[in-house]
Amino acid sequence: MLKHEDNQRLSQVGPGTPGGELLRRYWFPIAASGELTEAEPKKRVRILGEDLVLFRDLRGNCGLVEEQCPHRSASLFYGFVEDNGLRCAYHGWKYDCTGACIEMPFEPSDTPLLKEVRAGHYKVEELSGLIFAYLGPDPAPLLPRLEPLVRTDVERQIYILPQLECNWLQVMENSCDPSHTHYLHGYNMHRLGSNEGDFHHRPIKAMDFIVVKEPDWGGIIKKRIYEGEELENTGGHPVIFPHILMLPPHPNIMIHFRVPVDDTHTQIFRCRFTPTEDGSDVDQPEIPIEYTKSFKGVDGEYHLTTFGSQDAMAWETQGAITDRERENLGTADRGIVLYRRLLREQIEMVERGEDPVGVIRDPAINESIRIELSKQQEKFWAEREPADA
Repeated sequence: MLKHEDNQRLSQVGPGTPGGELLRRYWFPIAASGELTEAEPKKRVRILGEDLVLFRDLRGNCGLVEEQCPHRSASLFYGFVEDNGLRCAYHGWKYDCTGACIEMPFEPSDTPLLKEVRAGHYKVEELSGLIFAYLGPDPAPLLPRLEPLVRTDVERQIYILPQLECNWLQVMENSCDPSHTHYLHGYNMHRLGSNEGDFHHRPIKAMDFIVVKEPDWGGIIKKRIYEGEELENTGGHPVIFPHILMLPPHPNIMIHFRVPVDDTHTQIFRCRFTPTEDGSDVDQPEIPIEYTKSFKGVDGEYHLTTFGSQDAMAWETQGAITDRERENLGTADRGIVLYRRLLREQIEMVERGEDPVGVIRDPAINESIRIELSKQQEKFWAEREPADA
């Protein structure tokens, strides 16, 4: 269990909060590149409790600025996208992708305001069909180039899920919880007469976890060992701190980005990477985007007919921010305890002025980050028995 104050410290995401200041040291996807079109070149974005406008100017550059114009606070979402910036629809002040005000109609040409006024803005980068944002202090770290994101021999698909009405930490804790799949997914699908969950509807012999703090990534690798399987033959699922779950090829590689919208909402971007059989490059000028339907039925209830609806039920019904004072953790919840400990440690590192785990500044290790077991980790697992479930 966590006391109320500790729960707030780990779960809050807004500016100035301990958790929010930690999360601002990382890059988050905020949109798919294909969502900014000639017809719709801008999009409202809410992330880490801040309301922003994402736009692509007519030169193809992306900008991310505060929604309220610094002049009279009208929404810049209704502004006009032009050659080199976004013009406010109220009085015509125009801002470029760096937030600089570059035009002030009806003001003297030599007004000092032109150099003084700047819209709050954040850095954005595009990679693998996604637009990532960094909301933290300068100097910004490098956008992690995870191997699937930079591979050329994969076909890509982006899924944008319905916004969840719950805190991001509930979603991430689920990623460190290997036992939930037996009943939430396997048993649910079995009761529906579907074989889709058969892989998970098997006795779990043991579960094990290891905390990773490599130079290029940090997080937790979880292993779920079913009856009849051996530890060394069982692949793990990396939970990349703070907000990513990666599923190994089967045959696709899946990456789930869990994005904190605010304290009580979470957005998930799910990416599928399908390698070509012969390793040949894929020419994919436009990456398909699919918007997942609501997790609830027309009656407003979860029918638990898909893995997505099953997960959403488990996350959202805990409450907008779950009360962790009332929980009773067991031995199977060890991964959750480890993740919370890692989260707490990284918050303390930021408070000391240090970089948290997984913040990359060396380009030499960021060409293509392969998430796999190091020799040290392999030795660690080889010399121990998995923790009993």
